[in-house]
Amino acid sequence: MGEALLSRHDAVLLDLDGTVYHGARVIPGAAEAVAGVRQMDVPVRFVTNNASKAPRSVAEHLHSLGIDAEPAEVSTSSQAAASVLAERLRAGSAVLVVGTGALAAEVESVGLSPVREVTDEVVAVVQGHSPDTTWAELAEACLAIRDGALWVACNVDATLPTERGQLPGNGAMVAALRTATDVEPTVAGKPEAPLFHAAAASARATSALVVGDRLDTDIAGAAAAGLDALVVLTGVATARTLLTAPRAQRPRYVADHLAALTGGADELEIGPRPGWHVRAEGDALVVAATADRTGAHDRLDLLRTLCDAAWRHGTPRLVAADDDTRGALDDLGLT
Repeated sequence: MGEALLSRHDAVLLDLDGTVYHGARVIPGAAEAVAGVRQMDVPVRFVTNNASKAPRSVAEHLHSLGIDAEPAEVSTSSQAAASVLAERLRAGSAVLVVGTGALAAEVESVGLSPVREVTDEVVAVVQGHSPDTTWAELAEACLAIRDGALWVACNVDATLPTERGQLPGNGAMVAALRTATDVEPTVAGKPEAPLFHAAAASARATSALVVGDRLDTDIAGAAAAGLDALVVLTGVATARTLLTAPRAQRPRYVADHLAALTGGADELEIGPRPGWHVRAEGDALVVAATADRTGAHDRLDLLRTLCDAAWRHGTPRLVAADDDTRGALDDLGLT
């Protein structure tokens, strides 16, 4: 197997939605993968852009899914947003909260006053995901923002992975207010670096590995924080989005799911892999199977090889040179 992935990294910073679970349903193998990381004495931190739950509630939810977790191991975008507000506002300032009670509690915990309606005292708006957000709440925030209040968004994820599929995330609600106010919010969570830095510091890690399913938040945030990243294909990211990823959203490793965490680093790293040959011809990449294919790992090895070639040559257009390659590309959704 060669060098173990976790021998390169002194902590694992795990995204949750789309990586560990889909709403109320654990992703198969995730609990075993987290337990395997702990057995290797590598600290685990859960880093989520979902601002709807307090760290204790997140830990309890993970326990209900068979995953050991302590509140101190959870870092949320609501905590990051509260920190941003505390840095910019005077103690006791009134902050209009669009989100759950957990977000309001984080605002209160840093010495600010959470409110739900516009008054002359409101100096800031903080917005986080809640499945119960209404037009009336957005209207209150709109008035405050248009009147000059500081606007902090916990995150701008357009969608939220659930057991039913992709549903509107906080970013969709943020977009509504952006349209109504023509103002850009300050974003506190991913893809900004502070959330990752705080999680890594809590584990006393200097070379933490970020693991997530979204290129524009998890992977971009890892890059902003100067950390390596592993993308898993259990949520938003696909083979196609990987091939077309801008430089700031390119992971070092790619895997189907979290079980890869206890595997070999070289097997997961993006780059040329045995069994596949890619050459650039004009504006296309010609892909061919070779005699040293390895069977079970063909599909992901092909993706790692293709990412390397597409990123170097700047083209995602693919041409299959043989039937085996055509079938593998089809398995990846790339035909």
